[in-house]
Amino acid sequence: MSTATPAKTTLKGGEWLIKASAPGDTFIPEEFSEEQRMIRDMCDQFLDAEVYPILDKIDSLEPGLMKSLVTKAGEQGLLATSFPEEYGGLGKDFITSTIINEYLGGGHSFSVAIAAHTGIGTLPILYFGTPEQKEKYIPKLITGEWAGAYGLTEPNSGSDALGAKTTARLSDDGKYYLLNGQKCWITNGGFAQVYTVFAKVDGDKFTGFIVDRGTEGFTQGPEEQKMGIKGSSTVQLYFQDAKVPVENVLGEIGKGHKIAFNILNIGRLKLCAAALGGAKRAIGTSIEYARTREQFKQPIANFGAIKYKLAEMAIRAFVAESALYRTAAWVDEKEKELLDAGQPFNEALLGAAEEYAIECAILKVYGSEVLDYVVDEGVQIHGGNGFSAEYNISRAYRDSRINRIYEGTNEINRLLTLDMTLKRAMQGRLNLMGPAMDVQKELMSIPDFGAQDDAPFAAEQKLVANLKKAILVAAGAAVQKLMAKVETEQEILMNLADMAIATFNAESVLLRVMKMQEEKGEAATAIYTDIMRTYLYDAADAVNKAGRDAVNSFAEGDEQRMILMGIKRFTKAEPFNIKEARRRIADKMIADGRYNF
Repeated sequence: MSTATPAKTTLKGGEWLIKASAPGDTFIPEEFSEEQRMIRDMCDQFLDAEVYPILDKIDSLEPGLMKSLVTKAGEQGLLATSFPEEYGGLGKDFITSTIINEYLGGGHSFSVAIAAHTGIGTLPILYFGTPEQKEKYIPKLITGEWAGAYGLTEPNSGSDALGAKTTARLSDDGKYYLLNGQKCWITNGGFAQVYTVFAKVDGDKFTGFIVDRGTEGFTQGPEEQKMGIKGSSTVQLYFQDAKVPVENVLGEIGKGHKIAFNILNIGRLKLCAAALGGAKRAIGTSIEYARTREQFKQPIANFGAIKYKLAEMAIRAFVAESALYRTAAWVDEKEKELLDAGQPFNEALLGAAEEYAIECAILKVYGSEVLDYVVDEGVQIHGGNGFSAEYNISRAYRDSRINRIYEGTNEINRLLTLDMTLKRAMQGRLNLMGPAMDVQKELMSIPDFGAQDDAPFAAEQKLVANLKKAILVAAGAAVQKLMAKVETEQEILMNLADMAIATFNAESVLLRVMKMQEEKGEAATAIYTDIMRTYLYDAADAVNKAGRDAVNSFAEGDEQRMILMGIKRFTKAEPFNIKEARRRIADKMIADGRYNF
C-alpha cells in the first residue's frame, strides 16, 4: 500500500470561496523554521533594546534619531531579508519578510518608518527599476545608509490616486523632466534620501519618477503634527520645475498605475502583519496591568468582564495570524511557481501579490480593526490610567488609528474585495456561477437532517461550508437583481465584504487548529479549539447580520423571504458555552503573564 504524501493543492486567489481547503495544504505559524524563529526573536530584541527605551524621544521627533534607528536596523540585516543577494540582500522568502513586518510591528512610530522604507520606499525601484537604477539605489537602501519614501497622495487625491495634479514635462534640452505640484502625508519625507514620486507627463500620462533629496526645485515642508504616530516623519513635498534626470523615470511613461497599485497589494498584507505585531504587544501590556491593578481587594484580572476583554483580544489576534500566514504562504508558493516558469524576480512577486489581491484587501481590513479593538479595550482595562500619557497603552491607542486609513481606507478595501471577486468571475478566472446555482438549487430542496458526522471538527467544517453558501446566495441574488447597478450600491457591497472577511477568517483559524490537533493531539490543543470555536460562533452571527442587511436592501416579497430563509439555514451554529471558553483563554494568559498563543 502506498504511503506517498498527497500532492499539495494551492488555491488561486478567491477560490477559497468555492473550494474546500485541507489542513495539510495550509501553512501555519507553528511551522516556522528555526531560522525564522531566530529572526522573529531578533526583531523582538531590537524593539526591546533600541526602540522602547526611547519612545518619548522618538515621538518628540528628535533630529536624526529615526534615521539612526533605520541605519541600526540595516546593520543587523533587518532591512535586507527579502531582497536579492545580487544587491546585498539575504534572499529570504516571503513568509520570512512577513515575520519581520509582524515582529517589528509593535514599535509604534519606528514600525511605520521601517515598513514605509522597506515597502513603498524601496520596492518600486526593485520591481520596476532599470538595472542601473537598482545598482545605484537598492544596496544603499537595504543597508539603511539611505532611507526611502513614496509620494503618491496629494491634497485632493487620496483613494483616487489617478486624480493627481502633479505634472511633468520634458525640458527643452531633453535631459530632465520638470515636475510641478505637491504631495502630502509623506512618511519618512523629512529624512529620506530617495523618493518614488508620481506625476502626469504632459498632464495625462501617469508616471513614476525617482527623485533624490537635493534635487533642484524639490523641497520638503515642516513636520506635520499628528494625532498618533507622532515620531513618524510626515511632511509635504513641493515641486517647482524640479529637475529630475530622464534616466530617473521609473518604469514606462504612462504606466505609473502599475507601480502604484501593485505595490499596494503587498503593502496591505504587510500592514496586517505590522498591526498584528502591535496588537500582541498591546495585549501583553493589558495582561500585565490587569494582573497588578487591584480593586475590591483583588486583581482586576479576576473579574469576568476583564477576562472577556483579554480573551477577545487573543481570539482576534490568533485569527488574524491564521489568515495572514495562510495567505503569505500562498503568495510565496505562487512566486516560486512563477520563478520556476522563467519569470523575472520582480514580475514573479508582483504576479503572486496580484493573484491574492482579494485576500490582501481582507487582511488589511481585519488586521487594522483587530489592532483598533485591542488598543481600545486596552485603554478600558487601564481605566483612568489608560487616558494618561504615562501609560504606553495611550500611545498604542493613538498610533493605531491611522491603520484603517492608509494603504487604502478600509471602506475602499471592502469595496475592492467584492469588486475584484466579481470581476474575476466575469473574466472567467473564478467560477462563481456554478457554485451559486448549486446553492440556489439547495435552497429549493428539503434540508438534509441525516445522521450527524462525528468526525473531529465535522460540525465546524460544515458551518464554514455553509457560511460560504450564505455569501453565494446573497451575492448572487444581489448581482441578479441589481446587475450593473450593484457597483454603486456601496452599502450592500460592504455587507457582502463583511460576510467574506468573517468566513475567510473562520476557515483559516479552523484549518490551523485542525492541523495543530493532527500533529499534537487533542489535549495539547484544547485551548486553541476554544479560540477557534468561539470565533466561529460569533462569525456565524456576523455573517447572518451582514447577509440580512444586504438582502433587505434590495429584495422584497417572496424573493426576500426565500433568501433570508437560506441565510438563516446557512448561519446556524451549534450551541457553545462561549463564556467558559473565553475564561479558559484568559486564565491561560493571566497565569503566563503574556499573550502566548
